[in-house]
Parts: sequence; structure tokens; C-alpha cells
Amino acid sequence: METTRQNKISRLIQKELSEIFLLQTKAMNGVLVSVSVVRISPDLSVARVYLSVFPSNRSEEIVKNINANMKAIRYELGTRVRHQLRIIPELKFFVDDSLDYIEKIDELLKE
Repeated sequence: METTRQNKISRLIQKELSEIFLLQTKAMNGVLVSVSVVRISPDLSVARVYLSVFPSNRSEEIVKNINANMKAIRYELGTRVRHQLRIIPELKFFVDDSLDYIEKIDELLKE
């Protein structure tokens, strides 16, 4: 069960990371990266960020690239939220494949 503070911080991080990825993916034609969920640890030191990538066949490659550039993304996040947060949490990025899972179940139900 997340506290109110954890919920507020996770929403703030989700909003700011969405804007960062929107600006970065404008250069990449045909790729859309959105932040679906951010879960933050009780001590506010680690944020698990789940990314939804379109097209889904490139999701592993893009998340691997994002994890390679994690320090630059954390720095950019820090410059955006420096007045709201004292410590910027460590970011860990994961693929959110829930949409693919839903699509697969829909196809199975149609058969």
C-alpha cells in the first residue's frame, strides 16, 4: 500500500518523464514512448518506471537504450523537479507489455 507522498511523487515523476520522452522521441520517426506506471519505494530512493513503446517489436531495443542513457535522463529529471524534491530517486526502466497481453487475450477469445 503506497502512502500519499509516494503517490504524489510517482505522479510528478511520471508527468516529467513523459515530457522528457516526448521531446526525445520527436527525432525518431515512427516511435512513441509513454510512461504507463511509476512505482516508488517506501524510502523514495528507487523509482521503477514502466514504459509502453509503440511499435512493440522495438520495445526491448528502446528500453535498453534508455537504460544506457539513464544518468542523462536522471539529470534532466533533476533539473525539472529540483524545487519539489530534495533527492532524485534512482530510475529503473522496464517494458510494460500489458497492452500486448490484452491484445493476445482478445485474439484468443475471438477464436
